Amino acid sequence: MMFSTETSCWFIRKVICWRATASIAWSVLLLPPTTAVFVILSRFSLFHPFQTISECLSLLMSASSVFSLILLGGVIIMAGFLTLEYYTVIPTIACSKIALLGQLLHPRQFINSLAHCLMGIIVGWCCAITIGCRYEMLGYPCKNSDGYPQMCVNEYHLIILLAGAFVGFSHSLLGVIHNINYISFQTVQQYKYFRFKGSLPLVVMCSATQAFYSIKNYVVLYFFLGYIPRAWICKTLNLHLDSSIHPLDSIAGLLDLSLLYHLWISATFLLFTWYITLLLFRIFVTEVYTFPVQSSFTEDSHQCLPKVITEKQPMILKFLALQDLALLSQHSPSRRSEVFSLSQPGGHPHNWNAISKECLALLADLTQRLVAYHETVATNGRAKTLSNGSERKISSETSSTEDMMSPRPTFLMKTPTSVFARSVGRSSQSPLTIPFTPDLDSPFASPALRRLAAAPEQGSPWHGSVQSPHVMRKAPKLWSTSTDSLFNGSPEPTPASVPSPKKEATKPSFLVQFLQNRKEQVKSFLAKRVLIMYLFTKLPEASSQALFADSQAHIWALEGLSYLVQASFTEDQFGVVQTTLPSILSSMLLLQEAVDRHFKLPHASSKPVRSTSTMGDSTYKTLRFALRATLKTALYRITTTFGDHLKAVEMSAEHRKRLQQFLEYKE
Repeated sequence: MMFSTETSCWFIRKVICWRATASIAWSVLLLPPTTAVFVILSRFSLFHPFQTISECLSLLMSASSVFSLILLGGVIIMAGFLTLEYYTVIPTIACSKIALLGQLLHPRQFINSLAHCLMGIIVGWCCAITIGCRYEMLGYPCKNSDGYPQMCVNEYHLIILLAGAFVGFSHSLLGVIHNINYISFQTVQQYKYFRFKGSLPLVVMCSATQAFYSIKNYVVLYFFLGYIPRAWICKTLNLHLDSSIHPLDSIAGLLDLSLLYHLWISATFLLFTWYITLLLFRIFVTEVYTFPVQSSFTEDSHQCLPKVITEKQPMILKFLALQDLALLSQHSPSRRSEVFSLSQPGGHPHNWNAISKECLALLADLTQRLVAYHETVATNGRAKTLSNGSERKISSETSSTEDMMSPRPTFLMKTPTSVFARSVGRSSQSPLTIPFTPDLDSPFASPALRRLAAAPEQGSPWHGSVQSPHVMRKAPKLWSTSTDSLFNGSPEPTPASVPSPKKEATKPSFLVQFLQNRKEQVKSFLAKRVLIMYLFTKLPEASSQALFADSQAHIWALEGLSYLVQASFTEDQFGVVQTTLPSILSSMLLLQEAVDRHFKLPHASSKPVRSTSTMGDSTYKTLRFALRATLKTALYRITTTFGDHLKAVEMSAEHRKRLQQFLEYKE
């Protein structure tokens, strides 16, 4: 793996790789007892229990079992490597059927599916060797109709090999549909042993359930198409069919209960080993990592929390840093004092400035996405001209937060179309990938929608804020120039420095207009086709989930800021938090207004049903509810601590009125 920054390299090399290695090692160590249980279940006889146990013990000590364990260990290592390669902390949510189809047909997904098919065949071969009897060999000696000896294909061995390939392939596809490589973080911290113990029954149930449905589909498929791989194997290996035995692609052949049981127990064993590897990887990778707030050595400064929290990649580093911030703000007075401390020499609150600036940037980014999404939905994809009152409102609300953040480009990215958004990707774009914007490449996207979702230019007066593009001047600052200069380290830009808008674009040529008209006609024709509309229609619930896909970072940012502000009431000796308190309150109130508007939309307030039959983590589906609750709790945490002192904080009249609702416990 290659990473662009030194920080990414040290964290991946010293933390993530070692944690992944530890999870794979534990998976390999758990393989012998898991295999022993599989041997007992596959060979157990109710009428001869003691003889079965004796045979199982002798089988586990045989050379073939040792060789099978070595192969299974290699499969576990490969599965762990694929998990490390494809994991993500921000789920990839398909907002339409065509987007999901694109994920399933992506080249990266093809490689992943091929690897799982090969691993499934290897595990199937090991299972066939372990079960023994009629499943042991692919070929066996037989006689033809004339009585001459020949080698015949053992279809019982073949059907287990193909079952392993089918289960591996279906597991790979279901991993895309259920976001099985999504890594979520626990709300309540637990020791690794207790977390593993609590999740073990779920792993067993999911393995058995998915194996049952996979084998059911596989049996149906083999009934209709089983002759194809059988004929190919016979032709390739020069094997023959035994006419004295019923072929397994028939009703009589597939009604063998012993065969069905061995197929199901083998598929359960395969999925259980993979799910154990995935579970241990999740437990180890999401373990809390403590970053130093400040270091006495310059060469270690890139490993400190104020520096790490601003990193763009890998995303696992940023998430662990925000998690550490939320925990230290609640439970560590000594580390909080380091956040509130001043630099020596100089006396500047660099730690607090870096942490609060990044947290406020995250909140402003989510607010802007919610505003853009709401305007897109409200106008049904048409550009909306705001009234002067709306312009003044948005301008006054955003001016209080723009002092905290240096101008940065705002990237309106589409829903990720890669199979699995790499947590350690090489992108140099926004720190948190924007999970939802209108699909501008869709054949039904209008030109007005493209203009609405287009990224603002660097020199435009509304660049880096959520202001309307019709706002040509900034509203007055809510706090003094001296305070703003103290925090940003630079004086305010003068009105003369604001660049003038560009001239109107020239009229397109006749050829461009002709092609545009033809394109609109094609889109109108395709829009009348039911199948096309079914594939391209947006899923409202998925769109709302994608909008909040990375909200775990915003939840930690809200918790970290609110707890630090609460602690500053008694622990901040130098008053470093008080200079940014207006911006913190304004950012939270702006975000709450945007969240409240979003929950008034259809499908946004409906809670999805949680599935318990898959190992895919579905917590991302309810992140918007957790964010709304955390946001309201953060505001109450601040208002109950400061009380009437907040009346002296400078803010807009609308924000003061809304804050008064929290002071009176009416929200």
